[in-house]
Amino acid sequence: MITVHHLNNSRSQRILWLLEELGLEYEIKRYERDSETMLAPASLSKVHPLGKSPVITDDTLTLAESGAIIEYLVERYGNGRLVPSSGSSERLRYTYWLHYAEGSAMPPLLLQLVFNRVEQQRMLFLIRPIVRAIANGVKRSFIEPQIALHLDYMEAELAQRDWFVGNEFTAADIQMSFPLEVAVAQSNLNTTRPCLMKFLERIHARPAYQRALKRGGTYDFVS
Repeated sequence: MITVHHLNNSRSQRILWLLEELGLEYEIKRYERDSETMLAPASLSKVHPLGKSPVITDDTLTLAESGAIIEYLVERYGNGRLVPSSGSSERLRYTYWLHYAEGSAMPPLLLQLVFNRVEQQRMLFLIRPIVRAIANGVKRSFIEPQIALHLDYMEAELAQRDWFVGNEFTAADIQMSFPLEVAVAQSNLNTTRPCLMKFLERIHARPAYQRALKRGGTYDFVS
């Protein structure tokens, strides 16, 4: 039996969605973020040394990292579903987007989150303006332009097709969902990029996505 070690408001929501798309049976072991630090609880490190989510266990296998989990589940249980045929040009695009999501799209969004929290931290009155000025400068000069660059790139890609790989929905679209949902939550993405917003509308309307939301519980990245 597949067990998803599921952290609220995290990337593990994508894994629940994939399992629903594949129609697989699975169990959920829930973990809650610390309300102040927003970090995963220490108990998750008993499953995997890094204490991160998502993590799945499948019999004796323990596997972390969203992309690796998606590849494993699709290859072992997909029976050809949600992945283009091997050797095709679509398969190369599939691999690209599967890795782009975390390798390129997420880092500037995470940096923005970190620097936003730096600005909001309690600190001595005398150093507060300096710290906030530095954080704001980094965001304006580097982080925000990088986010805009990636969003423009993704918008242009989806102007050519409904899905990231081609005309068919694949597991790469599941992987790409999280950075786009985070971009909306952090007010980087809105209707000025209509193709990306329509993509989110399409995935949020999928029955498997809705079933995953019901099973996963709190997920603030979708309205």
